[in-house]
Amino acid sequence: MKILQVITSLYIGGAEKLIVDMVPLYREQGHQVDVLLFDGTETTFKKQLRAKGVTIYEFSQGGWVYNPLYIFKLIPFLRKYDIVHTHNTASQLFAAFGSVLCSVVLVTTEHNTSNRRRDLTCYKLLDKWMYRRYRSVICISDKTKENLIEYLGFELSSVPIIYNGINSDVYRRALVCSAMKDCEKTIITMVAGFRYQKDQDTLIKAFQYLPTDKYELWLVGDGERRSVLENLVSRLGLQDTVRFWGIRSDVPEILKTSDIVVMSSHWEGFGLAAVEGMAAGKPVVATDIPGLAEVVRDAGILFPHEDTKALAETIMKLKEDSTYYQQISRQCMNRASEYDIQKMADQYLQLYQSLI
Repeated sequence: MKILQVITSLYIGGAEKLIVDMVPLYREQGHQVDVLLFDGTETTFKKQLRAKGVTIYEFSQGGWVYNPLYIFKLIPFLRKYDIVHTHNTASQLFAAFGSVLCSVVLVTTEHNTSNRRRDLTCYKLLDKWMYRRYRSVICISDKTKENLIEYLGFELSSVPIIYNGINSDVYRRALVCSAMKDCEKTIITMVAGFRYQKDQDTLIKAFQYLPTDKYELWLVGDGERRSVLENLVSRLGLQDTVRFWGIRSDVPEILKTSDIVVMSSHWEGFGLAAVEGMAAGKPVVATDIPGLAEVVRDAGILFPHEDTKALAETIMKLKEDSTYYQQISRQCMNRASEYDIQKMADQYLQLYQSLI
């Protein structure tokens, strides 16, 4: 098969990680799989794909990803492939427009249980039209599907659920980097893009209730809200407690070096970073929200949305009770084994083959 993966960019994120991990697996099975970026800015994920010999097309370096001219630039690509698989809003929408002008099998993955666009009535009619242009809309959790159908108000013809997966061995076998860590402190880590959805704010604020001589916060990622988060850290006097690591290629090693992994998001379709933390053998603490709760419940620990004190108390309990810490760590590692990248890739390929 000839498959094109279309996404706005390859900055840090679950959808981006999905492409980076899956495309090489498809190619190993003899399929031609290329990637098209609206924003081709050089990133760690982009370098990883290129190093594996993947062909990457791009419309620009930076710039506005909603440039309407991209609809017409897309059309020649839509005509060349058996399957065109889109991710994220701009590529979903523009591929749908392009499909009016040419014959193409469109597939998309719905990566979130919610987004701010769904709160705006003006987008609803457009979204209803857009999703109908797709032969299949893949959801990454039960709640992602439930919320999408509720939002649209009608059933789509094909809405399979395919859970995200990771290569657990990469995280399980990663080595601790002792040079990064102050051995006297418990390291709390969150890996996520710096955007509103991820709500690093709650985690930072929780550190007001933790003794700074015993705990350190590592934030891995970057994005539009970096300066906002840096200002929050300064305002709370936590400059010596919070480390901004930026976008890293050694996330498995960072997770292995950490003690506790947190996801304090406002919403998530799934929570791939939570599974990565589990695979590294760390207890995962996450917001009790749809999608993310499906992944973490009965393995890691859930805390109420935006409840900074509850989050701080959970972190302290893990720190002070070694038996509890080991129990949660074991549960998390066992849960991670359920989300296998090869199983996920096989399910996607079976779906593609059923559509052509």
